[in-house]
Formats: sequence, C-alpha cells, structure tokens
Amino acid sequence: MHASEQKWSDMSNISKYKNGWLLLLFILIGIVLGGLIAESTAGIASLSWLGYGNSFGLTSPLVLDLGVMVLTFALQIKITIASIIGVILAIVIYRFI
Repeated sequence: MHASEQKWSDMSNISKYKNGWLLLLFILIGIVLGGLIAESTAGIASLSWLGYGNSFGLTSPLVLDLGVMVLTFALQIKITIASIIGVILAIVIYRFI
C-alpha cells in the first residue's frame, strides 16, 4: 500500500466517527471550556464581559421521599458569553474535521 493510499484510508476512518455523538462531545467541551474561561476572567476588568450571562433551572432541589429511598433532582445551567463562543468554536472545529 502506497503512502497516498494509506492517507485516504485514514481519512475515511475519521469520517466514520464523525456523527452526532462527536458533535455533542465537542459542544459539551466548548461549554465547559467557555465556563472555565468566564470564571477565570471575572476579575479582569477588560475581559469581565465574557462572564455575563444567566442561569436557568431549578434553584432549589426537588426532593422525592419514597420512605425507603430519597431521590433528589436538581439541574441548573449557566449560559455565558464565553460558553456561547465556546460552542460556536466547537461547531466550527467539528466541521473542519
């Protein structure tokens, strides 16, 4: 097998993994890194706008007491400018893979 044939073979293997799960993984990584950047730049005056956003979800947990078992549900999502930028970059990177 020639080097050029090996290269095309490797590229077809990459396209096999390019599906919705990989896109979801990239988006989650973009959200997490964006949140990390928003938290780390909160103290810097010129970059504090990256942390501007809003939180959505349950402010207090929902508790379901079944007697023998207690289930607690809570979900809160904080969307910031940095996380939106992270999601956009993740989608762009996914498209170039």
